[in-house]
This record gives sequence, structure tokens and C-alpha cells, in this order.
Amino acid sequence: MLDEMIEIEEEEHTSQLTTPTFNRIAALVKPHWRWMAGFLAAIMTTAVLDACFTYINKLIIDQGIVPGKFNLVLRYAFVYGVIQMAESGLFFICIYLVGILGERIQYDLRKSTFNHLQDLSLSYFSQNAVGRLMARVTSDSGRISNLMTWGLLDMTWAIVSVFSSTVFMLVINWRLGLIVFSIIPILMLIAINFRKSILKEFRKSRRANSRISGEYNQNFQGVRVVKALGREQENLREFSILTDTMFRASYRAAWLSALFLPTVQIVSAFALGAIVWYGGLQSQIGAFTVGSINAFVSYLTFMIWPVQDLARVYADMQNSIASAERIFKLIDTPPEVQDRPFAVAAETIRGELEFDHVDFYYEDRSPILTDFSLKVKPGETIALVGPTGGGKTTIVNLLCRFYEPKNGCIIINGHDYTEYTLHSLQSRIGIVLQTPHLFSGTIRENIHYGQLGASEGEVEEAARVAGAHDFITSFEKGYDQNVGEGGNLLSVGQKQLISLARAVLAKPEIFIMDEATSSVDTLTEALIQKGMEALMQERTSFIIAHRLSTIRRADRIVVIEAGRIAEMGTHAELLSKHGHYYRLYTQQFKFENAEYTFQSPQSPASLPAA
Repeated sequence: MLDEMIEIEEEEHTSQLTTPTFNRIAALVKPHWRWMAGFLAAIMTTAVLDACFTYINKLIIDQGIVPGKFNLVLRYAFVYGVIQMAESGLFFICIYLVGILGERIQYDLRKSTFNHLQDLSLSYFSQNAVGRLMARVTSDSGRISNLMTWGLLDMTWAIVSVFSSTVFMLVINWRLGLIVFSIIPILMLIAINFRKSILKEFRKSRRANSRISGEYNQNFQGVRVVKALGREQENLREFSILTDTMFRASYRAAWLSALFLPTVQIVSAFALGAIVWYGGLQSQIGAFTVGSINAFVSYLTFMIWPVQDLARVYADMQNSIASAERIFKLIDTPPEVQDRPFAVAAETIRGELEFDHVDFYYEDRSPILTDFSLKVKPGETIALVGPTGGGKTTIVNLLCRFYEPKNGCIIINGHDYTEYTLHSLQSRIGIVLQTPHLFSGTIRENIHYGQLGASEGEVEEAARVAGAHDFITSFEKGYDQNVGEGGNLLSVGQKQLISLARAVLAKPEIFIMDEATSSVDTLTEALIQKGMEALMQERTSFIIAHRLSTIRRADRIVVIEAGRIAEMGTHAELLSKHGHYYRLYTQQFKFENAEYTFQSPQSPASLPAA
């Protein structure tokens, strides 16, 4: 199981900031440049004021404390307090602007990503794990937002702080200032190398964490299977392997993080020693003051944190660039199925429908449909039967234009259906799936999803037609009953009836049922059957089912095997042929034979047993 799990996080990235990527990241900020300019100005001023504090301390010592001029001490203390208040105000403005800018960038990214995901074809979702797509919309967009706000804030503060400190040190004593400035590249080199190693271990930890999340998800979703098969101990063993991998990577990252600061402090200690030694010699000849020595020591100690911030931002930038590349790759992915330049909105799709020599295959290129041709008259009900994997669901997926034929075409009202817009085509098709999906919310909201502009009366009428009204009104809150996540507070049959009511409300021109009664009891099937009959009146309908009671009233039954039509005809015609359908009937429908009496030269009683 572990080898087959799909990791949400990508493989380790070594992305570098390229011009196209930088331009696209910068374009995210362009609509909000005023906020960006405001917080940059605020943080640069704050960094300069930070450096001023140390210089004011020098003046207090040299001009106030040492000569005993306490009036100057009070004057400088007043200036110190004014600057402190100004810096506090600027810091508030900076944090506020960064927060606003970050949320705006993240909102824009998530909105554009989500909108594009809705436009992508079904094939994209078949090839990409849900967790991976969720990571794009959530964590990746968050990383880019953080880079352009908090990352830029830290980097600007660090650069301006180092520059300001250097300028003040050069003003105080340019020779000693150059000595201190020379250790900055050494500190940066140490910091960057440490950050690279730490980032490498954190990436291992995150990949392990992603697999742990996947394992959690699988076990929670399949808890019934786990308990039924007694898989608890085996799952615990696999989970222990994953957590051990994460522990080792996290431990190494923590060890390197703990080693980093002492290493920087040791290097800084040599510089501090040089400052004290050189400053002491200079002070003996009157060329260096006590306040100057104190200022140099403070500036050097202060510069450790900007250097550390620069290294952290550099390491985080690698992650953010990788996140940006992943999001931009998603946004740049064109839908496999999209409107043609000449497409027009279909006024109706009630006319004749034809599959004209259609070939289709998925990514592995294994043929699913081969030279498939079928003409369907308006209002005709077609039942598709056959073995699993024969291509039945693919036929309705092509009809809904979730995919398009590789060869051949599908013709509606005498026109290739690619001449119609996707929205005008798909909005006129209603589909009820084998596994019904309900959205979190109330029953009313889920039925309303079929037609958002429908009135409350239309919602309830759709539920009556689908046979769902009686069980809905039996709930304490009726139509306002919460269905739970994915409808987990309802039975499969109840969810199916609500799905059918949703399709009824949409008033489709073509109706599709894909194994909609395969997982319900006989009583619920009868309710669904009644709703189906009401919905299929004067509508072209396609039914995929195995149960005899669901398909026997179809105008035509099409037997699909290996992507081709093996047989076609009415229920009676196909049984009399003793072919593919006859074998399916005797094998899969034998439990229903007692409920149905077929009048033909050969009665069901004489049919061979499975």
C-alpha cells in the first residue's frame, strides 16, 4: 500500500527564480501596488530608526554620561522616546498593510486557481490526486503570498538594517567599520549553507507528513473495511514506518537548527573580540570613545538577526518559487475539452442523436470504444448493458462531453456537438450516478443545486415527482434537514432520491442514469423507478443498469462488449436470439425471473439456469 500511495507534495525541487516566473509573481502584486509601496516605505523607515537607536545610545554615553551632562541625557532620552513612538506607529502600519496585501494576493490566487480548476476537463482530475490539487489552492497559494509579503518585509528590513548599521559604523570609525563589514559575507555563507541543509530535511519531513495525511485519509474513509478485515495491526505497522521516517528527518532538521545559531555566534565572537581589542587600543590614544565601542558591539550583535533573516528568506524563496511554478503550471494547463472558436449556444438538444463511427481511448491508449455507431430518435429510451469495462459509462461520458471522441463524431440535431458551447450542451443533460454526491448543507439546498433560480414550490414538486417528498417530510426539519458531509447522514437510497429530485428540477432534455439503482433495496428501487418514468417522458434517455426491472421497459437495449455493439433490440427480441443478452439475463437476472413473466415461444421457466 505504501508504494502505491500518491504523495501530495512533489519531489524535491531545485527551482531557481527565472525571469518569466518573477514577472508572473510580480504581476500578482501589480493591482495592489499602493499597498506594497506603503508597507515598503514603512518597513524601510523602521529599519533606519532601529539603527538610529544605537547611535543615540552612543551620544548619550559620550556626550551625557561620561562628561556628566545629564541635561543632554534627558534631551537624548526625549528624542529616543519620540523615535520609539514613531517607530511603533510605523510598525503598526506596516503589519496592517502586509496583512491586507497578503490576503488580497492569496484571494486572487485562490480565485483564479479555483476558477481554472472548474474549467478543466474530467481527464485532468482523473490523472491528478485530489490532495495534490487541494495543496495548490491552499498551501502553495499561501507560500507565494507569504513570500511577497512577510518574506519581502523581512528581506527589506534585513537589507536596510545591515546597510544602515554599516553606514553608522563607517561614520563612527571607517577602518573598524570595514573590518566588521568584511564578516557579513562569511555570516551569509554560513547561514545559507545551514538553511539549505535544514530545508532539505524539512522537505523530507513534509513529504513524509503528506504520506501520513494520505494514510489517515484512507483509514478514516475505509474504517468499515479496516475493521471488517481486521487490518488494524498491519495498518499500525505501516503507519509506524511513515512516522519513523518523519521523525528522523525532523530530528536532523532540529539538530541543524540548534547548531546554526552557536556557529554564527562563534564567528561573531571573533569580530567582537577584534572590536574590543582595536577599540581599546584606539581609546588609549583618545581616537575611540567608550560609546563608540558600545555602538560597534551593539551594531554587530544586531546584524546577526538580519543576516539570519536573509538566509531564511532565501531558503523559503526556493519553496515559494516551486509553489509558484506548480500553480502557474496548473493555471496554464488548457482544458482538454473546450469550446471551439465557432461554437454557438444550442437552442435545444431534443432532436435526433447519433454516434458516428466513434473511437475512444484514455491516456494508456487502450481502445475503449471502436467504430461505435448508434442512432437515437427523439424521446427514445436506450438501455446500455454489458460486462464491466465494456465502455457503457464511456458512452455517456462522451455524450455529456466530459471527453470527446478521438475519431468519429457525435451528432445532435444534424450538427457535430462540438459546434455547440459546453454550457449550452451540459446544462441540458441531467445525470444520476451510481454513487450519488450531496453537498454539505440542507436537503433543500441540494435539490436547489439543479436549478438555482427555482422557487420553493418547484423544489418540493421535484421531490414529489422523484418520490422523495415523503421521507423528507418525515425528518424533524423537513427540507431544512442537514445532510452531513457528502450526505453521510442519509442512506444510499435517500441520497439517490434527492439526486433524482435534483435532476427533475433541472428539467433536462436528455436524461442519463448510470447504475443508479444498483445499491438500493427493492422498495427504494421502486420509488426511483417511478421517478425515472416521470422524468423520462418525452425525453431522450440513457440507462446503464443490470437489474431487469430497470431496463426491461427501454425502447431498445444495446449490449456493449469490448467497445462494440454486440446486440441491439427490445427485451423480447434479444431473449429470443439466445445471444449475449440472453446469457446476461440468465446469469445476472435469475433472481428476478420469478417476478417477471415473459410471453414468448420459450418462457423463462424453460431458460437454462446460470
